[in-house]
Amino acid sequence: MVFVKAQPGDTSDSLIRKFTRKVLSEGILQDLKKREFYQKPAEIRKEKSRELARRLKHPRRTRYAH
Repeated sequence: MVFVKAQPGDTSDSLIRKFTRKVLSEGILQDLKKREFYQKPAEIRKEKSRELARRLKHPRRTRYAH
């Protein structure tokens, strides 16, 4: 559950912006999209293995100080 407390001097627009930022940071919309349709457990396992293979194939690049 996302809660946004109004501070003194906050406008309604700033509260809406804070709320949307919190919703995005907590990943609520992504979770809703993922749960929109039923996925079989086998499909979930396949997706996890594909994601793991993708991460192993393309590791994140790190910056090295020269």
